[in-house]
Amino acid sequence: MPVLPVEAYTSQEWFDREQETIFSRTWAFAGLAGDISEPGQYTSVQAGLNNIFIVMGRDRRLRAFHNICRHRGTQLLRAVGQVQRAIVCPYHDWTYDLEGSLISVPSREQEFPDLDVACLGLKKASVDLWRGMLWVHPDEQAGSIMDWFGEVEPHLGPHDVDRLVEYEKGRTEYEVAANWKIVVENYIDGYHLGHLHSGTLAMYDHSRIEAGFVGPHFAFYEPLAPEYAENAEKNAPYPLVVPPDRLGAWVPMLFPGIGLAETESSWTVFHVTPLTPGRTRVLNRTKVANASSWAFTRQSIRSYGFWAKNTGAKYKGDASDPMASGDFTAEDIYACEQQQRSLPSPYFQHGPSSIRGEEGVRRHQELVREWLEGSR
Repeated sequence: MPVLPVEAYTSQEWFDREQETIFSRTWAFAGLAGDISEPGQYTSVQAGLNNIFIVMGRDRRLRAFHNICRHRGTQLLRAVGQVQRAIVCPYHDWTYDLEGSLISVPSREQEFPDLDVACLGLKKASVDLWRGMLWVHPDEQAGSIMDWFGEVEPHLGPHDVDRLVEYEKGRTEYEVAANWKIVVENYIDGYHLGHLHSGTLAMYDHSRIEAGFVGPHFAFYEPLAPEYAENAEKNAPYPLVVPPDRLGAWVPMLFPGIGLAETESSWTVFHVTPLTPGRTRVLNRTKVANASSWAFTRQSIRSYGFWAKNTGAKYKGDASDPMASGDFTAEDIYACEQQQRSLPSPYFQHGPSSIRGEEGVRRHQELVREWLEGSR
């Protein structure tokens, strides 16, 4: 039986509690390490109830601050960009240096004669780097990120993320008309892989899945199907990035909603951001081997035959239908949205849950309840 009621996927009250008790108290993905490489560069991210930005200081150190002016609370910076020497509030021009100290207040002598600027620096958050990614935590005293991810790290793929390069066409962002938990549960549902994706993910052996929770994080591995592994280098869409004896897909879901699709030829972060009880944004960013443009073109040409043979094999309907697209992401979006549409019906009722394939779904639901009840 399901752990969470229908209201957990439709209620604004549930959504608000999750934002406060889960997303405001865990590490949030904020981008790739290369996004901030020069003094003054910054990026911001919504971490639950908190908007936080990371900026590189003049000393080339990364710092994270709550994106709130200490005067009237105006957000200081937009999503991404670069400032020269200071951060200026767009409302009243209160100015902070790249280390977060308040350095200028217009008309200070006349309007704020007793102001102690030393007490009004930006409120600090935590920032860390892990596996080539930037992470923030709203709490300045969050501690090392390894306290959060260290236990699951041995169960991730053997990819050297820092040596891979971002694929310019591998960055996609889209919205799913479904609750964030449905998106996450679909990601960790091993039962659907051989059914919904029988054509699009036929290159993997779904009968040999190794999966389970490590702390709050879901770890997952499945090897290539034998007929594909024999010619993996020829058939892969990009050059291989793992040793020949470790081919397959590591697809963990880091709590509460950061997936890593680590395959034999690519590495992708799958970032889930809840927008409303029934709408979720997903950002994908992909890294591949640092090869020449010709190498990628040649690899795509060589692998065309396998991909054409193994996509769209399940559904033979209208070509405009997501289930005929040959795109496993389109299949997932379709399934998630169809599930969300059924929830308001008075006839909706959860059915049985598969013993192995949906074990991760049940555990994720338990974790959500534990965090909301304050037992985590």
